Amino acid sequence: MGRQFFVGGNFKMNGTIKSITDIIHHLNEAKLDPRTEVVVAPPALYLLLAREHLRQGIEVAAQNVFDRPNGAFTGEISVEQLKDSGIGWALTGHSERRVILGEDDSFIASKTKAALESGLGVIFCCGETLEQRENNKTIDVVTSQLKAVAERTKDFSKIVIAYEPVWAIGTGKVATTEQAQEVHAEIRKWLSSQVSQEASDNTRILYGGSVSEKNCKELAKQKDIDGFLVGGASLKPAFVDIINSLQ
Repeated sequence: MGRQFFVGGNFKMNGTIKSITDIIHHLNEAKLDPRTEVVVAPPALYLLLAREHLRQGIEVAAQNVFDRPNGAFTGEISVEQLKDSGIGWALTGHSERRVILGEDDSFIASKTKAALESGLGVIFCCGETLEQRENNKTIDVVTSQLKAVAERTKDFSKIVIAYEPVWAIGTGKVATTEQAQEVHAEIRKWLSSQVSQEASDNTRILYGGSVSEKNCKELAKQKDIDGFLVGGASLKPAFVDIINSLQ
């Protein structure tokens, strides 16, 4: 059985009760490809709104999670709180949290491990800056980010990897189909040698970075691209077209 196609929508710090309700209504009414697993990540304030109103079959992810079960950690959300609220997924490692909030590989790996051990699925983000790409460091950077997770756990069964070149996020620039496929193939090769052949065969690797309804179909044809993590386009009606990339 092949890897199920996966499309995640990261709303980032966007939306209101009305706009997110409108997005949910649009997704609920849309004819979505049943072959595609769909997960949306609204801002924390709207996680319950999304979970209560989305139809069965569309899952919800938190954009962040902390690595402690509870305590004096102002502003954070624990794995248990997410599970208590019916939230089955969390994002970790997004470049905006790495760059803006200073989260390092070790902390991200700790959060990832905490989420996995409590039964959440994790969309783990990795990717290089433009300077790193121009210096031919892409694979070194991405595998280093993954290595931090592999040192904490060898069970990748509930991890979905999202390769997001930092220079392509929200910029309108997109890695070429060949660039994306090349990195995805290297990630899969790394999984085989450093985690397990099973992880390499079964772990879904998404592409993220200015994905749109215009470029998704060509990207989706690539052997090692198993779906997308979508940013700005997930707030628009065209998100449905991206979900239906295989059609």
